[in-house]
Amino acid sequence: MGTDNHASRASAPEPVPAPEPVPAPEPVLVTGLGATTPLGGDVPSTWAAMLAGDTGVRPIGADWAAGLPVRIAGQLAVEPTEVLDRVLARRLDRCEQVALIAAREAWADAGRPEVDGERLAVVIGTGTGGALTMLGQDDVLEASGVRKVSPHTVPMLMANGPAAWVSIELGARAGAHTPVSACASGAEAIALGLDLIRLGRADVVVAGGAEACVCPLTLAGFAQARAHSLRNDEPGRASRPFDVDRDGFVIGEGAAVVVLERAGFAAARRARAHAVLAGAAVTSDAHHITAAASEGQVRAIRRAVSESGLSPLDIGLVHAHATSTQLGDLTEAASVTAAIGTHPVVTATKSMTGHLFGAAGALGALASVLALRDGIVPPTRNLERQDPAVGLDVVAGAARRTRVGAVLTNAFGFGGHNASLVFTPAP
Repeated sequence: MGTDNHASRASAPEPVPAPEPVPAPEPVLVTGLGATTPLGGDVPSTWAAMLAGDTGVRPIGADWAAGLPVRIAGQLAVEPTEVLDRVLARRLDRCEQVALIAAREAWADAGRPEVDGERLAVVIGTGTGGALTMLGQDDVLEASGVRKVSPHTVPMLMANGPAAWVSIELGARAGAHTPVSACASGAEAIALGLDLIRLGRADVVVAGGAEACVCPLTLAGFAQARAHSLRNDEPGRASRPFDVDRDGFVIGEGAAVVVLERAGFAAARRARAHAVLAGAAVTSDAHHITAAASEGQVRAIRRAVSESGLSPLDIGLVHAHATSTQLGDLTEAASVTAAIGTHPVVTATKSMTGHLFGAAGALGALASVLALRDGIVPPTRNLERQDPAVGLDVVAGAARRTRVGAVLTNAFGFGGHNASLVFTPAP
């Protein structure tokens, strides 16, 4: 039987074209900074107080605190009503007020970019949102009835209220997002801002965190959980991360916001940059509703460093989450050691501000950017005897002048939320 030479002849494979090289993602710059905190009503005053090792933790003077086991807090240095228009302030929850104040400063610091609203997004995280409004208006309802409840109650208590008000103020139409991931919220907001720019969904993102929930319920709840310091007679010494005598965190309030920009957009308008947001990572523990798991923190740190294109040895400074709890501080110290080693310098600014919950990660990012930009690291207040189990070089006593190539910012929250950010010097 004959054969079909054409059919039996093996056909030559088609040449496979070489893959197109994948371009490196365009850098994302930090061009604006804004804050209102227990240390100051803006970034310059807050930063100066941090470098001086000052404290924003003070006794709560309100009558309602008299019978509570906790009577101290990191309260705002400047009341929002001293800054905002009176009519507008009455329509905003305190959490919304601080977010708007910080966003306005950050936007001005960035030079008020002229950007199409369709290319401008807002991401403001929070842990509790309008808790003060919800509790206050519930008291009004029970005491005086329905007709006395404010018609602004719902937009004031919404967790997305801070992001919504900032988006309205700036005309941002590329999205107004609200991560609610406990104490990781502010850092997760900045990580989401990085994603939005890298995915091409925005050229500019206003991102950060806001919190204002200093009230009887939160203070009583944390006291009952034995998470809050009870040093009522010495408030300035209450928050003491990594110290052997730490006895819990101190609740704080405030907001911190950054403006993120695609490098090409910033260059076209000749914008000044404070730093580069080189990488970020968000993980979850799936472990316990309040207890942290080192494994999840390690993954967040390693992924953020890897995404930045850096090695662990490139990280010269860590802004620690470090809330001043016995277990939490040791867990983070172990995580940092496992993920990148013991070589970085470490600072913990909650020792001065208290714990701003949903705004904490954003304020930590802001402090990290300033430390990187200015070549000076704030001290960790009240670190008189470092816990030997920490095993890290924690800056204490006075600010330390040092140039670092990259900074890692950590933020971890109840529910197993972990967020890490990496910043590098501005080009």
